[in-house]
Amino acid sequence: MTLQEYLNSIRKKTVAVVGIGVSNEPLIRMLLGEGIAVTACDKRTREQLGELAGELERLGARLQLGEDYLEGLDQNIIFRTPGLRPDVPQLAKAVAQGSELTSEMEVFFQVCPCPIIAVTGSDGKTTTTTIIAELLKKAGYTVHVGGNIGHPLLCEAGSMRPDDYAVLELSSFQLMTMTHSPHIAVVTNLAPNHLDIHKSMEEYVAAKENIFRHQKPGDRVIFNFDNAITRKQGESVPERAVYFSRQSEPERGVFLRGEEIVCRDVAGERTVMTTRDIKLPGVHNVENYMAAIAAVDGMVSDEIIRDFAREFGGVEHRIELVRTYKGVRYYNDSIASSPSRTTAGLRSFSEKVILIAGGYDKHIPFDALGDEIVAHVKLLVLCGATADKIRAAVENASGYHSGCPEIIEVTPFQKAVEAARDRAVSGDVVTLSPACAAFDQFKNFAERGKTFKTIVNGWQE
Repeated sequence: MTLQEYLNSIRKKTVAVVGIGVSNEPLIRMLLGEGIAVTACDKRTREQLGELAGELERLGARLQLGEDYLEGLDQNIIFRTPGLRPDVPQLAKAVAQGSELTSEMEVFFQVCPCPIIAVTGSDGKTTTTTIIAELLKKAGYTVHVGGNIGHPLLCEAGSMRPDDYAVLELSSFQLMTMTHSPHIAVVTNLAPNHLDIHKSMEEYVAAKENIFRHQKPGDRVIFNFDNAITRKQGESVPERAVYFSRQSEPERGVFLRGEEIVCRDVAGERTVMTTRDIKLPGVHNVENYMAAIAAVDGMVSDEIIRDFAREFGGVEHRIELVRTYKGVRYYNDSIASSPSRTTAGLRSFSEKVILIAGGYDKHIPFDALGDEIVAHVKLLVLCGATADKIRAAVENASGYHSGCPEIIEVTPFQKAVEAARDRAVSGDVVTLSPACAAFDQFKNFAERGKTFKTIVNGWQE
């Protein structure tokens, strides 16, 4: 089915779009442009939406705003924003009464004319997705990047060609209701995350499995062999499973042998590159490259991979060097919104660092993070709703004794950054690696990271 065929099929139906956000605003505009009756629903008020509210109304949208934005939904098709559970009572009632519940991403999978490569996992999604997309571009392919990075792709599906590639980063929220899977799927790892939204770890893992559950013969899925959960997932689909590993040498996949990154398949094995070729710091980035190599194997030459790795400096907000100020290096690792991501970030530095952490409570345990902070942090600056929980994890960690590391709590966010600056001396590293989402103080991790960079870059020498 093409995009136009899909639009033609719903032209006489009523549509509700829940959430007027980054992915759904272009969707609303496209549907209205096709003459489709759209009710745009958002928990924000007209005042909070500002000029956008009037603009959408002028285009023909009916608005349903404020606290009751989900009430009375009875449209033929309801597009769900990814952050909203599909089983909230209002949506469940609408589905029971005959409404079709879908999302921008679900429809994209139905109408995309080109192969789809998609990445999910608890950590490393953004970097791995970016590496895959950039390698394909270097190899001469036209690549469309979307999902959690890039921009919404549904509206562009009509102009895509069969020999293009769509490369997507997919969250558990996007995957919860998916009934289609990509041609090539990557699962970087799985650890507790988003337990504020998901009812259990089991539900979280089950949502992630939709990235490969609906694959067809000839498709493949790349799993982290070193992660117990993903290795078990691979065992459930042995005919499609490809692995990457730092610790073992799987029969099919990409692995580390000393400093060599080796690719092995039925035809034999070859050394693609060495870890010395990778500009990005940290063993987690070696894993990200191995996952990407497994995904693009047969499409991108080893030479292109090596050349790219030597030059690629990383993704914004992921261990991003902001500046060196009075001999102190400041890193923006705002994308580290879980304890495992922060752990990977801390292990990237050879010295003990000054860590700024804390944020929105996703109900993830911080116990393991406590040990990592004791091992890698000299001063912990806590800011945000989870400050008490992180402090408790550190103080209960084995090896902790009073003052090692020193812990201070500072609010608001700018004061926390300034406190780190005031305590740092030449040669220190200060890293914003919060281990939490940003929703207690910011719209998202990107806004938090940009705010951090603005503060740090604003200091005068």
